[in-house]
Amino acid sequence: MARARVDWLAAGLVGRPHGLDGSFHVTRPRGALLALGTAVRIGDGEAEIVRRAGTDERPILRLAGHDGREAAEALRGLDLLVHRGVAPPLGEDEWYAEDLEGCRVVDGSVEVGRVLRMVALPSCEALEVQRADASDLLVPLVRDAVRSVDIAAGVVDIDLSFLGEGEAAPSTPAPTPSDARRS
Repeated sequence: MARARVDWLAAGLVGRPHGLDGSFHVTRPRGALLALGTAVRIGDGEAEIVRRAGTDERPILRLAGHDGREAAEALRGLDLLVHRGVAPPLGEDEWYAEDLEGCRVVDGSVEVGRVLRMVALPSCEALEVQRADASDLLVPLVRDAVRSVDIAAGVVDIDLSFLGEGEAAPSTPAPTPSDARRS
């Protein structure tokens, strides 16, 4: 079953103000999406990033039309969204979390569940998978655990035996999709 592609990518959340000019810290940032001059959707509107300071891990932004500390405080907690069309291309074996959410998870021909979200762990990112019995399974995004990802088909093939569950299922190599992967 083909899934609808998400046009807007989460780039971070507006955090606490920084200084008096309307700048603010970004929490949960995706630094590569927050380039100077990029238009972001915030609340019910859009605004251009007119100041970019800090690092990719701890960016500080100011948006056009949002001047002063009070304006930054009014934005606090809002999502910053960037249109997929202006996002930089991803490398081999990279995916946007939005593309993985909702994918079916299988172990060969055995249904395992659906991806709820991607979780950042200290050593790697992992997929939080909800099983049919409503229990959760964390699947690290490493080659030993994930055999293949087919974004177009909406399927992630994992190896439950690597995760310490069940026996290894026979796998057939899936074609590598040409679109983006892990992010």
